[in-house]
Amino acid sequence: MSVLRVRKEPKRNVHNTMKKILLSIVLAVAAPFAWAQVSETTTTTTTTEGNGTITEYSPGSTIVLKETSGPRTYRFGKTVTYVTRSGKVLDEGVVRTRVKVGVPVRVHYVGTGDSMMVDRVILDED
Repeated sequence: MSVLRVRKEPKRNVHNTMKKILLSIVLAVAAPFAWAQVSETTTTTTTTEGNGTITEYSPGSTIVLKETSGPRTYRFGKTVTYVTRSGKVLDEGVVRTRVKVGVPVRVHYVGTGDSMMVDRVILDED
C-alpha cells in the first residue's frame, strides 16, 4: 500500500506570501498618485502705459485721452493713485483742481480692448 504524504507549508512561507500580496495591493493603489502629473497655471499681468491729453474726465469712472492714434477711453480701477511726473502723490483736493480737460497725462493700466483698468495717473507737470 502506498502512503500519500501531504506536506504542510511552514507558517513562515504563508506569512511571506501574505506580505507580498499586501505589498502588491498597496503599490497598485499608490502607483497612480506617484506618476500623476502636477498641473500649474501661471497668470501674468502686464501693466501698460498710455499718454495723451484729457478730453473727458469722470472722476472714479472713466478718462478719455486724445492720443496720437486717436481718442482712447480708460476705466478706473478700484484704487487709482494720482502722482506728478517726479513721483509726488497728489491728495484729493489737488486732484480736483489739477486733473481736468486739456491736461497732458500718462496712465498706467491693466488689460486690453474695452477692459483697460487704470491704477495710476501721472500728470506731466510737477
